[in-house]
Amino acid sequence: MSESSLTVQVPGKLMIAGEFAVLENYQTLVAMAVDRFVYATIDDSRDNRLTLESYGLYKMPWAYEARAVHVKTADKRTRFVAEAMTTVYTYLQEQGITPEPFHLAVRSELADASGRKYGLGSSAAVVTSVVAAMLHRFWPEEPADALIFKLAALSHVMTQKGGSGADVAASSFGGWLEYASFQASWLREASTRFATISELVNADWPYFSAQPLELPDTIYLCIGWTGSPASTPKLVDKILRLQESDPDLYQQFLTDSADAVGRFTRGIREADPALIMDGARQNRQALAAVGRQAGAPVETPLLTTLCDLAEAHGGAGKPSGAGGGDCGIAFMPSKAQADALMAAWEEAGIQPLALRPNATGATRI
Repeated sequence: MSESSLTVQVPGKLMIAGEFAVLENYQTLVAMAVDRFVYATIDDSRDNRLTLESYGLYKMPWAYEARAVHVKTADKRTRFVAEAMTTVYTYLQEQGITPEPFHLAVRSELADASGRKYGLGSSAAVVTSVVAAMLHRFWPEEPADALIFKLAALSHVMTQKGGSGADVAASSFGGWLEYASFQASWLREASTRFATISELVNADWPYFSAQPLELPDTIYLCIGWTGSPASTPKLVDKILRLQESDPDLYQQFLTDSADAVGRFTRGIREADPALIMDGARQNRQALAAVGRQAGAPVETPLLTTLCDLAEAHGGAGKPSGAGGGDCGIAFMPSKAQADALMAAWEEAGIQPLALRPNATGATRI
């Protein structure tokens, strides 16, 4: 590869435990980076150009004007990338760096060949790939994972106005993470309080934490896709409305989730499969209960089948992420039981996914 071209790969994610609750202060969630990637390539170019292969958009002109990247297209699907480019370009200029013209091309393998998505965090991984590629190209040293994360989190929140940032964290840091959100409302407010992006990045983010975990090799993770994509924002809105309509029930959910995630992470740290499975079961119950109370179907019939089959084969299953479709996961105490479960899933119309944890986050390749 010539010095004028570089490529970064950024992993997708799966949520493991602590969904929905992570939107509240100091609530923790476990996330895992997976070995499906988004790739971003930067080439030196006479003119600024942007290519988004997944959308069939090639070599679109763009310009940085009035502290914002403007892509010359009417296609609104470029907004996540344009916001990420704006954030990094502005940050670099604050640091006295003006990028030379470049062509940025983004390619995703988080969906299959037919375009089906599995809930692996596509927009977050794309944003993180753009941030990482620009920093690797123009930052004078190897960019820290934390710098990539903060710039990607800022640009993602500025575009979608909410979210926990856990998917950005998995894409930035890689591996297994015990994560507490920076809180989108805090970050939006802080972005108006600090005069520059540099000051915001260098500030302490009081609610945020990300600690690495490592799943012991005495337990086997199985991942199954139920074939129907989830609408995360709709489910989140319904569950957050429960906070207003019945705050006691909502608070009970937060307590139950914290207990479940605490048990789950203690099981990981103590390499105790029984504790891991118990925590997963408790988290499933807490999610199902809050879903029923909020009128939000966290467990679809096929996700219920996925989880119940895991129980029948001696393990523990739960939805991954917001539920309502997409993926479910199971923790099994032996490889034989894991293999039997995946065969049972296939018979039930659930597609096992051959995903593995990816130890690194955004990486130059």
